[in-house]
Amino acid sequence: MNREVTLPLIVDDHGTLQVAASDVSKLLRTVGGRWLRLVEAGEESLDEDTVAALTIELAKLADRIDVACIAHSSGRSS
Repeated sequence: MNREVTLPLIVDDHGTLQVAASDVSKLLRTVGGRWLRLVEAGEESLDEDTVAALTIELAKLADRIDVACIAHSSGRSS
């Protein structure tokens, strides 16, 4: 199943980002990395395949945020 998620950048009336998107993308990658480390440490309540799939999706979302920010900062919309 492939669902598209749209995350608009939150900007004020002056075009200033209200949340540092780099912090959001870093958080997404950090969560995925921590899940992977838990699986590697033998956490029995986590399914390895599910964690891998979710981590990949979080990384993809982080990449999309980064690309949207680059487009925004260069004056183009994605």
